[in-house]
Amino acid sequence: MKKKYPVDYGILLTVLILVSIGVIMVFSASSASAEYMYNDPYYFLKRQLLWVILGFFAMVFMMNFDYTILKKLAGPLLIISIGLLIAVLIPGIGVERYNATRWIGVGSFTIQPSEVAKYALIIYLAKYFDKHPDYAKSFKKGVMPVLGLAGLFFGLIMLQPNFSTAGIIFIVAVIILFVAGAKLSFMGALFGAGIGAAVVVFSSFEYIRERVFTFLNPWQDIQKSGYQIVQSLYALGSGGLFGVGLGGSRQKLMYLPMPHNDFIFSIIGEELGLVGTVTILLMFLYLILRGLRVAAKAPDMFGCLLATGITSLIGVQTLINVAVATSSMPPTGVSLPFISYGGTSTVIMMAGVGILLNISRYANLDRS
Repeated sequence: MKKKYPVDYGILLTVLILVSIGVIMVFSASSASAEYMYNDPYYFLKRQLLWVILGFFAMVFMMNFDYTILKKLAGPLLIISIGLLIAVLIPGIGVERYNATRWIGVGSFTIQPSEVAKYALIIYLAKYFDKHPDYAKSFKKGVMPVLGLAGLFFGLIMLQPNFSTAGIIFIVAVIILFVAGAKLSFMGALFGAGIGAAVVVFSSFEYIRERVFTFLNPWQDIQKSGYQIVQSLYALGSGGLFGVGLGGSRQKLMYLPMPHNDFIFSIIGEELGLVGTVTILLMFLYLILRGLRVAAKAPDMFGCLLATGITSLIGVQTLINVAVATSSMPPTGVSLPFISYGGTSTVIMMAGVGILLNISRYANLDRS
């Protein structure tokens, strides 16, 4: 029987602080639009609190759920996630919002299958390379299966369309492959395949081309294609060093679209300033370093790759969200982990942290 330690309290405390900041900022960013759309300034706050409470219980449950049992669930989870990704594309089942069909709805309840797919793929790949540790060194048995599976998820998610999530899943799969022991030459081939896929996507989807051109010069059309990013930069610039004060944002007053979701980092910058945004980024950096430490000290390959995948997912998603808000990459819809408004993403991300915490209980960390 493996020795159990206390959980990594650094990870636990950091996530709880980030979630608390998220609840406060979701209310601050959404109160004006909620009052306008639903005649209730607490509309988004009440829902976010519900999801956070569910996420907390999911995190506690997974924190005490032996992560090795997930090996047995890897196959079924993968099949279920593929089924959900197919179902969301079926008319009458998928729910369309913002010109994309990414949700499955039952009454007022909706679930985003791509969020489930992220963790299903991480768990399956961790099991695959744990069972076959030498396969990562083989192009046929290591690289090709990862490319095929990640490519399947990429294609299904692109049909929604959701390029950002599809790209995140592909990047995380490649990171797991690298940590499993893939040769650098294989990683070069994957990098080339990624560039090729990006070219194909750029050529095939008009909205992707428009976003790239908008990124290159958002000021060319500030009333249409460049509107979001220009308003985001206005928010960040207005915040200065210490911000205009909590609740004092002007860009959230129907200027910046999705201020409580994709662009919540911009509202944080406006209200809390450079000091606030840097503090949050440092917290994410600390969380990522602690997660990688858990992965390095994990007692088995499965735990190592599982912790790597979860930590990489948090890191990549954070990087993309902040890069979009600061106009460092083409605009795309990615939520900021633990902070942005969202049901499925909040609950599943917190459950993922629970898995990471469970792995930390068996990792031989210095807890002095």
